[in-house]
Amino acid sequence: MAVENAKEFLQEKLDKDNFSKLSAIANDKLYQFIADAVELTKPAKVFVSTDKPEDIEYTRKQSVATGEEKPLKIKGHTIHFDGMEDQGRDREVTKYLVPQNETLSKALNQIEREQGLKEVRGLLAGAMQGRIMVVRFMTLGPNNSEFSIPCVECTDSFYVSHSMNLLYRLGYEEFKRLGAKAKFFATLHSCGKMSDRMVSVESDKKRIYIDYTTDSVYAVNTQYGGNTIGLKKLALRLTIRKADREGWLAEHMFLAGIYGKGGRKTYLAGAFPSACGKTSTAMLPGETILGDDIAYFRNVDGKCKAVNAEFGIFGIIQNVTEKDDPAIWDMLTKPGEVIFSNVLIKDGKPYWLGMGIDIPADGENYSGQWTKGKKDAKGNEIPCAHKNARYAVALDALKNCDPELDNPKGVDLAGIMYGGRDAKSYVPCQQGFNWEHGIVAYGASLETETTFATIGKEGVPEINLMSIQDFVAISLGKYVKNNLDFGKKFKNPPLVFGVNYFLRDQDGKFVNGVRDKHVWVKWMELRIHGEADAVAAPTGLIPKFEDLKKLFKEVLKKDYTQANYVNQFTIRVKENLDKIDRVEKFHREHVAEAPAEVFKVLAAQKKRLEEAGKKYGDFISPFDLDKK
Repeated sequence: MAVENAKEFLQEKLDKDNFSKLSAIANDKLYQFIADAVELTKPAKVFVSTDKPEDIEYTRKQSVATGEEKPLKIKGHTIHFDGMEDQGRDREVTKYLVPQNETLSKALNQIEREQGLKEVRGLLAGAMQGRIMVVRFMTLGPNNSEFSIPCVECTDSFYVSHSMNLLYRLGYEEFKRLGAKAKFFATLHSCGKMSDRMVSVESDKKRIYIDYTTDSVYAVNTQYGGNTIGLKKLALRLTIRKADREGWLAEHMFLAGIYGKGGRKTYLAGAFPSACGKTSTAMLPGETILGDDIAYFRNVDGKCKAVNAEFGIFGIIQNVTEKDDPAIWDMLTKPGEVIFSNVLIKDGKPYWLGMGIDIPADGENYSGQWTKGKKDAKGNEIPCAHKNARYAVALDALKNCDPELDNPKGVDLAGIMYGGRDAKSYVPCQQGFNWEHGIVAYGASLETETTFATIGKEGVPEINLMSIQDFVAISLGKYVKNNLDFGKKFKNPPLVFGVNYFLRDQDGKFVNGVRDKHVWVKWMELRIHGEADAVAAPTGLIPKFEDLKKLFKEVLKKDYTQANYVNQFTIRVKENLDKIDRVEKFHREHVAEAPAEVFKVLAAQKKRLEEAGKKYGDFISPFDLDKK
């Protein structure tokens, strides 16, 4: 809310040094936001962080001094715990503030704007009394680039501030450069009441509200990074609206550089819901990682250019092993700046689920002092670490960090993949017949099961359109149309692929090995360069057996049999027809302004499946489709 004479108000409230740092940015809208945050939350002190090493070091030290983090045995490693009820993105209390005369998709949580502002600001009132408010300036996308978006966050959590050091690019100098021209996103966050363990305790009063009319986010009574680091998925919601206005795309995708013949490097993007293989695909051994979560795409001189919105990884640590994730494992077990969250700590060492080594029977975790068999208030056994336990690290700490990470011009994007948890229908890897088919059949049809990364019941099948559904603050139909239209801007748009690491056979066993994904990605690289053939299946173009046999030997040093191929690439007609029915129903019921192209593509796929089913039966061997 408006504070009269905001700059003068801040001069009264801030000490001379911090006011000097703030006043070096000539932006009245910024002064107004920070003045309102100070007046509302009433902190004891305000610390304005610049890009200088001493300011960054202050946040790092304070995160430990306040008790929000504790040092671990390996130099630079710390542990942070969130509360028992604050272990993931909370869909129920994350809402859009929608003015009375507007509506968003029924699939999105929303509340009338004035009502929501009154509620969340009431919870934030006086929330920082006795604490330090940290003012952080960061950017989404590389600095000094047409891709970059300046962002400011006011928080009373040094853990949140420390996380931003690792996950985003410092933006104080960018704000100074832009001055009054800076059109920024703003976040106000408070942990609320905290326990002796420095954990938010009033989870029943947790609120994360997004005001897209002012590009602002409010978060209170939570510490979990996905709810509090405003530049993560909260800002993605705002970025999607900005991209919609300006004709580009903001996507929930990783970016990776995949090597091919003669040392060439090809950039691919991928959208996967949480815990569906996104980070592990972005981190394939021997390739490079440009980003693991959020990417921006623009048409630059007729080329599809992409950048990573972020600078670090806030990654799920469950099932990270030395064998399957060597690059991540190396980073997590050597000196360097890493923040672990919600893992088990014993003698200064972190342990997580699926680590591949023996786990101690006691230690400290997110529940407090833990021993095997400990139960929560509902009588459920508490695991040693949470399924959604995380690590935060800067990308340049990884040996395989792509050198183009900070390139303000971005990289050429050649391929896009979509993947979810689909136990019954889609094959492990396939290519769209064209841009429209790929966007609809793999992106707008992306089906998955709910996982531990979002609070609520796990294992529930749902459509998660483009793996971005929760974050789309425009109509879902408009978002799909923007994707369809974007590809039409290019003479040769990126190829679109569908992947599915979670297909099961008739006995319920996964048909994919954990590392098979590397083969699928190498096949995509060959397809992009016209160096691999494909078989036309009803649902897309699938790999030929001979190419996979060669790739499995080259990439994984494994023999690949005809039986493997049949098990993985048999087309299940009934299951795929059922999938189309679910997808069509979802789009008719939940997607306002659903483009006609969606139903056209789905109808054509349905027809191909029905005709193939009549010819070959309910289970179609890929060898039948490959007959000359």
